[in-house]
Amino acid sequence: MDQSDLYRASTSEIVAHRLLSKPDAFQVPAANLQIFVVREFLTEDECAGLIQRIDKDRIPSGVLGPSPDPDYRTSESCNLDPRDPLVQQIEQKITALMGINPAHGETIQGQRYAVGQQFKPHHDFFHTSEAYWEAEQSNGGQRTWTAMVFLNKPDAGGYTNFPKAGVKIAPRRGNLLTWNNMDSYGHPNDFSIHQGMPVDAGVKYIITKWYRERPWAVGSSPSRY
Repeated sequence: MDQSDLYRASTSEIVAHRLLSKPDAFQVPAANLQIFVVREFLTEDECAGLIQRIDKDRIPSGVLGPSPDPDYRTSESCNLDPRDPLVQQIEQKITALMGINPAHGETIQGQRYAVGQQFKPHHDFFHTSEAYWEAEQSNGGQRTWTAMVFLNKPDAGGYTNFPKAGVKIAPRRGNLLTWNNMDSYGHPNDFSIHQGMPVDAGVKYIITKWYRERPWAVGSSPSRY
């Protein structure tokens, strides 16, 4: 293992141990993937406030690499203002839960899915063969953990599906879903592939925070995906 692999592997152990010590957290049975749910992580008021901010600033979601499929990611999203007191409050809660150096965290992204909108199967880790990797490598390096919070429950659909790990998570207001994008050796884990399944009725809102293996250079590479 090189130093990056060792850091990613040790972070996997530390975060998993920390989550298992939380009374409201439980590990989801999954094939070759560390994935946890924390019930009622955010309050109803916190969720409502975040939804208001997403609705105010949402734009069509982007992706890092080119995709020939126009339906690959059809949601709307925005980066939440880190100077906003509510966003700072949420940042502190996520930091206290995960125990990862906050300097390694990207800006929280808010996302909105209307009926029919989706994000097809993808990885949150970076593919080192892609053109974007050189910039991302100097901008904090590989992504390790993902923390996602459901801000509401749509009327139907909108599951987060991990097809290779055999896990499908229903959106529930306030619940946090977090998973490790690395395997036990600190390498990108193909079993972390996941999708935001289409919303069948209503609207789905979530926030997502990604963590890097090194401090993230704020502002030099906005969280688009």
